[in-house]
Amino acid sequence: MTKKILRQTIVVCMALVISMSTSLAQDGKDPKQLISKVEKAVGNWNDLYAKKNVEFTYKYFYPEQNIMDLSTERYVFEGEKSWAKYSVHQINVLPKSTGEVIQYYDGKTAGISDNGKVMTGAAEVGGAEFLRKANYFWFVMMYKLSDPGTIHKYEGQETVNGVNYDKVSVGYKSDVTGKPQNDAYVLYINPSTSLVDRFFFSLPAMGVNDPVLLMEVEYEDFDGLKLPTKRKAYQPGQTKPFLLSTSSELKFNNTFSEADMKF
Repeated sequence: MTKKILRQTIVVCMALVISMSTSLAQDGKDPKQLISKVEKAVGNWNDLYAKKNVEFTYKYFYPEQNIMDLSTERYVFEGEKSWAKYSVHQINVLPKSTGEVIQYYDGKTAGISDNGKVMTGAAEVGGAEFLRKANYFWFVMMYKLSDPGTIHKYEGQETVNGVNYDKVSVGYKSDVTGKPQNDAYVLYINPSTSLVDRFFFSLPAMGVNDPVLLMEVEYEDFDGLKLPTKRKAYQPGQTKPFLLSTSSELKFNNTFSEADMKF
């Protein structure tokens, strides 16, 4: 083979590689790039972090049973601290009790009080820690999709209500999270807005090990930050939501003291 033919062969091969790479990029999009667009669309984590903390009213409502949890939620972004005072608690928080319930997680330990009485039972304290972490995560989720230990995979496209969504699954490395079983998500990313309008999720703590529960999300803009203030959750195969949740009266940069994040 002459040098000229060799060069021509190399050029043709390179062209084929580039063509195949382009085809792969179109057919199998880079999930990290899609996640990066999501994080950019909702605003920058550093901009949210700069607001220091947030307080809002949180309504967690089961429409079929007409029951709810109603709380004032406080989160401090430094240390991922979470606090809530429940005026109504009929679902997840001491449903057989009445009166005011306070939960907190200070980044290391959790606590719960019922009508001013501190509870020390493992079930009550463990439940408080789980819910404090879970509520905080739901609030900041779209800003934490590329945290250390996350695993992303492009799952193709799917058209829902006329929108051709890009789907990205998100999982976690157990050796990083320290959990034997982690949550899993399948995000539906709107190509026009780069927002996650809907996603499927698992709930291992409740025995739902696969991402089969559906969540639909609506956002509000707060100084360039898009935060999920309305959510609807559906059981597999159901068309009516079993859960409606709303976050309202959001206030940032509050002057919380350490005492304000405890009992």
